[in-house]
Amino acid sequence: MSKVAIVPFDAADRDAVATLVVAIQRDEFGVPITYEQQPDLQDPIAFFCRDGGGFWTAKTDGGDIVGTIGLTVFTPGQAALRKMFVHGDYRGAAHGVAQTLLDTLLSHARATNLASVWLGTTEFFKAAHRFYAKNNFAEVDAAQLPPSFPRMTPDTRFFRIDL
Repeated sequence: MSKVAIVPFDAADRDAVATLVVAIQRDEFGVPITYEQQPDLQDPIAFFCRDGGGFWTAKTDGGDIVGTIGLTVFTPGQAALRKMFVHGDYRGAAHGVAQTLLDTLLSHARATNLASVWLGTTEFFKAAHRFYAKNNFAEVDAAQLPPSFPRMTPDTRFFRIDL
């Protein structure tokens, strides 16, 4: 298996990122969402890389995109983790791709003095729920979400970590 590095998003990888994310959402988990319904995939730089946010990819030494993670600041001091996806062949603790993506995001969030990171996910991503809990995210009720939290239609489970 190829070595994987976490790197800031390169606009040249937009199509590969979109293909990876949509394939995981729709083909693997049956989430009824399209590329067109996801403006953050259409222009990750404009959506994520402002006000202290960022977007990173997990890239093999062969140049394949095998993971993504994004951080969008939605109000001063608070950000949302979005678009955390890892290709099935690179999942699990043995590969460490998801953990390294999350560590990169949280390190960046701390360095930019964010107070908390929130996220929404679907019922389908059970392993993700366990992963976030293992990484000290607490599950929160939708009623506890900040008013400006960028909620996606398919999201039904929500988590938060204070930094």
